[in-house]
Amino acid sequence: MRDSSLRATKREWIGLAVLALPSMLVTMDLTLLHLAVPQISADLNPSSSQLLWITDIYGFAVAGFLVTMGTLGERVGRRLLLMLGAGAFGVASVLTAYAETPDMLIVTRAVLGVAGACLAPSTLSLIRNMFPLPAQRTTAVTIWSTSFMLGGALGPVVGGVLLEFFWWGSVFLLAVPVMLILLGLGPFLLPEHRDPHGARVDLLSSALSFVAVLAVIYGVKEIAKHGVSPLSGATVVMGVAVGYVFVRRQRTLTHPLLEMRLFTVRAFSASLTTLLVTIMFLMGVQFLIAQFLQSVLGLSPLQVGLWILPAVLSGMVTALAAAGIVRRIRPAYVFAGGMVVAAIGFALLWGVTEDSGSGLVIAASVLMFAGLTPVSALGVDLIVGAAPPEQAGQASAISETANEFGGALGIALVGSVSAAVYRNSMSDTYPDGVPSGADDTLVAALEAAARLPGEAGGHLADTAREAFAHGLQVNALVAAPLMLAMALGASYLLRQVRASSHEEEPEHSRLAAEPR
Repeated sequence: MRDSSLRATKREWIGLAVLALPSMLVTMDLTLLHLAVPQISADLNPSSSQLLWITDIYGFAVAGFLVTMGTLGERVGRRLLLMLGAGAFGVASVLTAYAETPDMLIVTRAVLGVAGACLAPSTLSLIRNMFPLPAQRTTAVTIWSTSFMLGGALGPVVGGVLLEFFWWGSVFLLAVPVMLILLGLGPFLLPEHRDPHGARVDLLSSALSFVAVLAVIYGVKEIAKHGVSPLSGATVVMGVAVGYVFVRRQRTLTHPLLEMRLFTVRAFSASLTTLLVTIMFLMGVQFLIAQFLQSVLGLSPLQVGLWILPAVLSGMVTALAAAGIVRRIRPAYVFAGGMVVAAIGFALLWGVTEDSGSGLVIAASVLMFAGLTPVSALGVDLIVGAAPPEQAGQASAISETANEFGGALGIALVGSVSAAVYRNSMSDTYPDGVPSGADDTLVAALEAAARLPGEAGGHLADTAREAFAHGLQVNALVAAPLMLAMALGASYLLRQVRASSHEEEPEHSRLAAEPR
């Protein structure tokens, strides 16, 4: 039996609640800005290029610095890095709220992203040390993971209310009280942990990881927005090439920025792959569903946020339930069951049309979140648990990078498929007398329809909405069987991982014993 002294106490669980708050805020900050864009455009009058950087720089900075911050926390202290990040996030939030020029807003959003990169891996790696027992750690990581999902869901709701009564900067001031709570309680509730044998962070490796991640995500986002172009394609290729150089360098360093041997642990690599694919399709299809609810059904952003809440809550409930189930049943079977449920949700989207209403879409979303949120949460737990305690920061950063990259890649791939299906459908039934360009996007078609007289405008709008619904159907047609295939793959690759309440010999002990 495991030593009962390792069992977490009330102090650790209260500390977990403190750690969940900034985690929720990091994802909420992504959705809040999208709602505030119209007011920011009217107030600051940014150029199209400036507006692009205002919306994207935060996510780019978070993704680009995750690996570096994950390793830096092991060197300087995870709690110290978390406190520094919280302080920077609070100050940058105030400066962002009162930004007077587009350039100032871009800079403050970049600082927010760097601070956010300090928060995510630090919180998760601290949880790894606060909850050494696998069963308790699974529950803690599940709560932490669902806080991210809740932040994304609450963003449109809270942001919509604030923007209804206050100016656009108010949405960023939400971070200030949360960070003050973290700064006030963190030193008393959170343990400090650092690697006493850690070396200095390799600056060249840090630069390589930043360029590789940033280039790939930027290129993927550009493909999602504008389709494949020489610039976006070259950016992705450059990112992959720099990533290859980064990997080669890590294999030669005595103290690498990222321990590549982690990827040889089956539980780590299989969970990471599953997490990446899960996030990719969940975020990609959910991105289309949000557009469907707004542009096809005509709901406001606030209404969309309220409609999505049941799906997020279902995911939170099933994730917490899975944390208990996995104590008795091997994670492989929980993974498989969740993906089968998600496959049913994707299959429901095959019947979506412009006249199907919101009920079918919300039912599908509920099943998708109910099935894939536990997979995501347990995947993060297995990734962090498979790493030695002194490399928890690196494992945390990798899982968060997978989340960022999976979301960007999902929106790009799913969005590209949807756009191709949309254009093909519009070209087959394109109404006569409609201005060119209306067959590119649904928004362009609806704007053109509003300018057309009589039945022509209505016909174009109906045609465009049906074409967009068809794109959603095609993506669901791809996702449903893929989820079933992933269920089989997870069942096979993770079959040797035991239920978390059982005594087991951790795989990372092999890594610690192996010489470099």
